[in-house]
Amino acid sequence: MTAPLLGALGLMLSLIVPKALAQAHWPARVPAAAVVLWQCVTLASVLCAVGVVLAAPEETLRALGSGRVVAAWVLLGTLAVAAAIVSRLLLSLLEVTRRSRVRRDRHRLLVDLLDRAEYHGELDRSLDPGAPRIDPGTLRILDGALPFAYCLPGRSPRVVLSGGTLKVLAPEQVNAVLTHEQAHLRSRHDLVMESFSALYRALPAPLRRRTALDAVHLLLEMLADDAARRRSGAGPLREALTTLGGAADALIADTGLAADAEADAAGRDSEAERRDRLERLRPGAPGFSVPLQLSAYALAVSVLVLPTVVLVVPWLAQALPTWPL
Repeated sequence: MTAPLLGALGLMLSLIVPKALAQAHWPARVPAAAVVLWQCVTLASVLCAVGVVLAAPEETLRALGSGRVVAAWVLLGTLAVAAAIVSRLLLSLLEVTRRSRVRRDRHRLLVDLLDRAEYHGELDRSLDPGAPRIDPGTLRILDGALPFAYCLPGRSPRVVLSGGTLKVLAPEQVNAVLTHEQAHLRSRHDLVMESFSALYRALPAPLRRRTALDAVHLLLEMLADDAARRRSGAGPLREALTTLGGAADALIADTGLAADAEADAAGRDSEAERRDRLERLRPGAPGFSVPLQLSAYALAVSVLVLPTVVLVVPWLAQALPTWPL
C-alpha cells in the first residue's frame, strides 16, 4: 500500500496544496517561512514520485512471490528510472543556471557600457548625507526618461536605475528602491528562483504549473520590500512602487530574479503582484507574526519528514530483507 499512498500524497502536494497555498493570505505576513514551505512541498512531491517508482514494482513482486532473479532485474530497472528522474532534475538545474549566467553576463556588459557617470553625482547630491550609500562599483544608471529599477545578481552584481527614476522619485524613495534591490543581491534570491525554474522546466509540458514559480517570485519581492521598509519606511517604498508601476514594472519584473527569461515572462500578472505588495505596505495592514512563522516552519518540516517516517521507513523495513542485494 506504500506506492498508492505515496502517489496520492504526491498528487496532493503537486496539485491541491500549491493552489491552496498560493491563494492563502497568511504567507504575505511571513514570506521567509512561506518560501521554505514552498521548497519543502516541492521537494516532498519529487521524493514521492521517486518513492512510487521504487515501491510500486517491489510491492507487486512481493505480492506475486516472484523469484530472486526477476526481483533483481526489476530492482535494477526501478533504480534506473529513479536515477533518470533525478538526473533530469539536475540537468535542468544546470541548464537553467548556465542560461541565466550567460544572459546576465551579456546584460552586465551592456549596462557597464551604457552607464552615465554624470547621473552618479546627481544621485549623491540628492540623497541625504546620512543615507546609506550603495557601492559605486555596483550601481549603474542608464540614460532614458522611462523609470525603471532592477538588479543583476552573480559574482559581479549590479543595481540598475534609469535617469527617469531619479527624476520621478524623491530621494527617500530612491533610497528605498536601492535597498530593495540590494536585498535581492545580498540574499541571493536568484538562486531560489533558479531551483524552482529548474523543476518547472524538468516536468513534462502537460504537468507544468506556474503556481509555485509565481508564488515564490512574489514572496521574494515581499522579502526585499521588508528590507527596504526596515531601512526607509513603508511610506517611501509604497510611493515608489506606485510611481514606478504607472510607467514600468520596475521592482516587479526584477531581471535578476528571472532565472529563465522565457519562463519568467510568461503568464505572471504584474499588476496583481503590485497590488498584493502595496496592500501589505498600507498603514494598519497585518504585520509579521512570530507564532505564524514558527507554525509555517513546523509545517514545512512536517511535510518533508512525516511522509518518510510514516510511509517510507515501514516500507523499507519490509522490502530490504526481500531485495536480492
